[in-house]
Amino acid sequence: MDWSLGLLGFASGFLISVVTAPVGVSGAVFLLPVQVSVLGVPSPAVTPTNLLYNVVAGPGALLRYGRAGQLGGPLTRLLVAGTAPGVVIGAVIRVYAVPGPRTFRLLIAALLLPLGLWLCLRTVRPAPPRAHRPLSPRATTSLALAVGVAGGIYGIGGGSLLGPVLVGRGAPVATVAPAALASTFVTSVVGAATYALLSLTATGDVAPDWPLGLACGAGGLLGGYLGARLQPHLPEAALALLLATLATTIGALYAVQIALPAA
Repeated sequence: MDWSLGLLGFASGFLISVVTAPVGVSGAVFLLPVQVSVLGVPSPAVTPTNLLYNVVAGPGALLRYGRAGQLGGPLTRLLVAGTAPGVVIGAVIRVYAVPGPRTFRLLIAALLLPLGLWLCLRTVRPAPPRAHRPLSPRATTSLALAVGVAGGIYGIGGGSLLGPVLVGRGAPVATVAPAALASTFVTSVVGAATYALLSLTATGDVAPDWPLGLACGAGGLLGGYLGARLQPHLPEAALALLLATLATTIGALYAVQIALPAA
């Protein structure tokens, strides 16, 4: 690996994680286009490389949240129970079915763009307390399963999808962030192992780009710890607005990528 690419990957992982870790987003959803467009990681190897980033970067924020006593609890268990099997299903689909990226971008844009705007509006103009109805345990696990499948296919961190939904339904960011990051970490470990096994029988670039994934992950490890350390010093409304902004930005990014080829 070219040292300049490794340095760029480290810096990208660090900067993204500092911003995303306080709201439970691993940053992989932002790193994905960087790996494809800037770092030149081929498909489908970009997916396990992104999962490798999550595996290496995840412990930084989790260590900080663990020291603060914010890890564990029922929400974490529900999310892990759904995302872990989902990522295995997604990895098999990615290697053998290879769904088109355009469809995925369309779905993500259609989900996150209005969701981010809605969460921003609810943060600026809070709804009455009775309107906040958190998802049931079954609905939470079902949502996590769907997110796990998407993570297995595209190597994104599930927090970018889980966070806005859970916070929008009334869960506090301080509870959602560590749970979402914990589920992303477990899911990424399972997903990376699944891709490693599939690479033994599948053809093409299925295995991760190990040097680049480790370089990005090392940056995310430091950035995630710093971002998690900053979270207690930020008010709940500011964290919710940050999450809403990230969701809206991701949705807009994928919407632009859909429109560009047709332009």
